[in-house]
Amino acid sequence: MNTKIIKSRKKYFRLAVSSIIVCVVLCMTGCQMSSSAKLRSTESIVEEISVVHASYGEEANDKINALLNELSSVDSVAGTRWKMIMDLWTSPRLGQPLNYNVLPDGLPDTDELCIVVLGFQLNPDGTMKEELIERLSVALSSLKKYPNAYVVCTGGGTAAENKSVSEAGEMAKWLEDNGVEKERIIVEDNSITTAQNAIFTYDILTSLYPSVKKIAIVSSDYHIATGELLFKAEAILRANAVGNEKLEVVSNAAWKAPSGSLSTMFQAGALIELYGDIDTAFEIYYDNYDIHSLPPLH
Repeated sequence: MNTKIIKSRKKYFRLAVSSIIVCVVLCMTGCQMSSSAKLRSTESIVEEISVVHASYGEEANDKINALLNELSSVDSVAGTRWKMIMDLWTSPRLGQPLNYNVLPDGLPDTDELCIVVLGFQLNPDGTMKEELIERLSVALSSLKKYPNAYVVCTGGGTAAENKSVSEAGEMAKWLEDNGVEKERIIVEDNSITTAQNAIFTYDILTSLYPSVKKIAIVSSDYHIATGELLFKAEAILRANAVGNEKLEVVSNAAWKAPSGSLSTMFQAGALIELYGDIDTAFEIYYDNYDIHSLPPLH
C-alpha cells in the first residue's frame, strides 16, 4: 500500500474517532442536562404536596406518595420530615381530644410546661374582641390549675387604627390584671399569622426558656387542630435530627366558639409559610392561588 493511501486512512481514522468522542460527550452532557432538568426545588415539591392534599384529600394519596418519594430523592432529610408532617396532618387524632374551658389533669405542674395562647385580631382601636378574652379566660383557668407553668401570649399589631398596641401586649396586661405573676408571662408580639405564632414562639422558648419541654395550646375550638399541626410541624422542621424535637405539644384547652372554621387549604398555606414560601402562603390566605397551575392529579 502506498504512503499516500496510508496517510489518508490515518487522517480519516482520526476524524472518525474525534467524531465518536464528540457524540459521546454530547450524549452524556445531554443526559446530565435532562436529569438535572427533572430535579425540582424542595420548596416547589412541598407546595404541591400541601395544595394537592388540601384540594383532593384521600383521592390524592397515590400522588402524595409519589411527591414524597420525589422530595426524598432531592433531599432525604426533607422527605422524612414531610412524611412525618403528612402523617400528622392526615391523622384523625389531630386536635383530639378537645378539652373545653381548662387543661386536663395529668400535665406536669412545673416550668417544663408552657401554655401558648393563640391571639385573635384586635378591634380597630386596639381593644380585644370577645373571642380573644374568652381564650384568655380558658388560659387563666389553666394557669390556676398549673401554677408553675409559663404562659406565652402570641400575636402582633393587628389594630387598624392603633399601631402602638399588639395582641400579645393586650393579652399579657389582661392576665396580669387577673392575678397572673408577670414572671410567668412571655410576650411574642411580632406574628400576624398562626404559622408565625409557631415560628416566633419556638424561637423564644428554645433560646430563652430551656426548662420548657412541653406545650399546651389554648384557642377557640375550631383553631386547635391547626395550632397543633403548625407547632408540631415547626418542631419537626427544626429538630437537629428526626425524632429529636425540642418542644412537644401535649394538650389543649379550648373555648367553644359559636361559629368559626379553618379550611384544609388554609392549613396548606400555613405549612407552606412554615417552610419559608411566604408569597405562596399569602396567595392561599387571600384566595388568589390557582390550583390549575399545578400538574393535574391524574
